[in-house]
Order: sequence, then structure tokens, then C-alpha cells
Amino acid sequence: MRILLAEDEHSLARVIVKIFEKNNYSVDAVHDGEDALLYLESGNYDAAVLDIMMPKVDGITVLQKIRAQGNPIPVLLLTAKSEVDDKVLGLDSGANYYLTKPFDTKELLATLRTITRSQSAGNSKWNFGNITLDRATFELASPTGSFRLANKEFQMMELLISNPRHIISTERFMEKIWGFDSEAEINVVWVYISYLRKKLAALHATIQIKAFRNAGYALEENT
Repeated sequence: MRILLAEDEHSLARVIVKIFEKNNYSVDAVHDGEDALLYLESGNYDAAVLDIMMPKVDGITVLQKIRAQGNPIPVLLLTAKSEVDDKVLGLDSGANYYLTKPFDTKELLATLRTITRSQSAGNSKWNFGNITLDRATFELASPTGSFRLANKEFQMMELLISNPRHIISTERFMEKIWGFDSEAEINVVWVYISYLRKKLAALHATIQIKAFRNAGYALEENT
């Protein structure tokens, strides 16, 4: 799952990025509302965390603009403004949740899970064949055992198992997991596909990651 963080306080932004990455989210961080709008126009994010008091364009205006464009992305407003009227304005502008600073890490993560829950059909687990991917524990499991996946492994498996039998291009993996600003080479996708294939084999999976020449990869049942 990919998150856009818009926070003008650089030190706080770095802390939040580390929190999200430790919990297997991909994050792009920007520091003003103008960049937030540019990044959100890509449509490549599962949620956005917006500070309200940002330079160039404030968070409320960013929120109002993307809602006016019909963008339904879940949005968490993160701000030091705690007055009731400020919260009402944020929620009426289209925010899914309003969290005030200072915040507790557990509450931040729980809030993010809550506002993105509808995207995973209200279930923290995905099943395909004899394999289960648990979004809460990051475990890939079968009746014979389990592995706790690392960040990029988890995100790739999450994308595959949430779209079974659908071909996902290498470019889509790069955009969704590594992001537009990444300097990673495109063959890194194949490397992580290889890691996942080895884990699926060790779990005696009844599914496989199949490669389609010049198209991408899809999770399919063994034939």
C-alpha cells in the first residue's frame, strides 16, 4: 500500500516515513501543498496524510481540490489545530479522519488501517489457493508453515494476491512500490519475484507467480 505524506516540518516527516516503512507501507513525502496536488494527480496512492498548515497551498485547500476532481482517496488530516471548528471544517471538506499533534504512533497506524479498510473488503487477510497473506502480521502462510515478509516482499505479494489471475506489469510494480522518485533499476522487480517464488515453494503452495513475456506477472493456481 502506497501513502502520500504532505508535512512541511522535515524532521517530523522523516519520523512518520520511518513509522510507515517499518509497517510495510511505501511512502512518498512532500513538504508543501503544491507538490501534494501534483503527486496526487498521478492517482497512484492508496491514502494521503496531509498537514493543514503547509506553504504554497494549505492542506484543507488540497483536500477540497482533490474532492472537487472526484478523487475518493482516503485522507487523514494531521495537524496541531485541535479546535472543534477546525475539525468540523476538515471533515466537511472531505477528510476521512482528523488526528491532532502530538499523536501516538499506534493511533496513527490504527487510523490509517481504518480509513483504508474498505479497499481490502474489511478483511486483514487475503486467501488464494492454500496461501494466506495477513496484512496485520505481514505473514505469508500455508498449512505447512509461514514466513514474515520484509517490506518490499509484502507489498509485492499484497498487490499480487489482491488481484489474482490479473497480469501486473513491471512498470506498475515500480510505480506502486518503489515510486516515481526511486533510483532502483527495473530488474529489482524480478529479484523480489524470485524471493517470493522461493517462499511459495517452501510453503508447498498450490499457487504460483507466472511470468508473461513483455506483459508482467500474475498469481495463478498451479496446473
